[in-house]
Amino acid sequence: MKKYTAAIIGCGRIGFTLGFDKKREAPASHTMALLQNPSITLIAACDTFEDNLKLWERYVRRYNKNVHTYKSTDELLAAEKPDIIVIAVNEDSHLQTALDVIAAKPRLAILEKPVALNTEDGKKIEEAAEKYQVPVLVNHERRFSEDYKLAKKYIDDGKIGKVQTVNARLDSGLRVYAKSEEETGAYSLLHDGTHLVDITMFLLEESSGQKDVLKDMKITNITRDEEKADVIRNVTAHFQSEKCPDVNVSISGRSRYFGFEIDVIGTEGRIKIGNGIFDFTRRQQSKLYTGFYSLAEDKKIKRPKKTQYFSNMIQNAVDFLEGKAELKSTLQTGMNTLSVLEAIKLAFAE
Repeated sequence: MKKYTAAIIGCGRIGFTLGFDKKREAPASHTMALLQNPSITLIAACDTFEDNLKLWERYVRRYNKNVHTYKSTDELLAAEKPDIIVIAVNEDSHLQTALDVIAAKPRLAILEKPVALNTEDGKKIEEAAEKYQVPVLVNHERRFSEDYKLAKKYIDDGKIGKVQTVNARLDSGLRVYAKSEEETGAYSLLHDGTHLVDITMFLLEESSGQKDVLKDMKITNITRDEEKADVIRNVTAHFQSEKCPDVNVSISGRSRYFGFEIDVIGTEGRIKIGNGIFDFTRRQQSKLYTGFYSLAEDKKIKRPKKTQYFSNMIQNAVDFLEGKAELKSTLQTGMNTLSVLEAIKLAFAE
């Protein structure tokens, strides 16, 4: 078995500590997923927070006693030449970190979602990747998740007939958008909305990387904060796609819970999928009315015991390096998502 070396930039939540959340499906961070893949040896990491780095080093030394840590990206890139470099820093650091990593020419860069704060920064990353010929895998994790992959196949196989309506919804307590947070990305349209838009496009796209999956956008609702007019609390955007004429994306930033769900309604069936949601139904003769048809559970479809969202992402990286598969979440798909988010954001200024 060929072994690949990997390094990680950013030892915070998604980079490392979410792996200790006992309620999450393991592995739940880049570090844990890298450690669990038999084809990868994790050799180094860097973080600007010393406590994060010490905790990371202490844990990873259980697996590799020769692991190295660094206080900056520059130090790591000067000392190490790993095959894979994971970029798991905050959104406001994506651009510069990605440019530095790509210039170091690893065999593969894994970039945490979203690609960047905006499409302008994203295009700079695209240009650098093209210049240095460095492939980039973007961690829009639901593209790798077994439950969403099952939903896409169910749709593509025509099990729900022709798709009529898609309702995608995100609920949280984080503001949808705030102009004051433009430079940090600390708003849900970018932070979690990127997952909602990306997985909606994944379910509707004909092929990975397809542009203009969601088009002809119309904003049907914008609700602003009662006290701060530049803070958006709710937004709903309507789109059309080649597969569906009625796609609605709604994000709420005034809820006291976190909810993430997509409802795909077809002429022959329906899929509801999301956090804690897995409901596949098809047209069957009604048990309530003679001569009518109703939707009933498709008992042939079983919810996966594990979604393997993180481990599948890392395995896709390995398979790509071995020439066995294409990347399933790329800079192109990431930029497609970022373009939709930016179009919604521009509507707030109108």
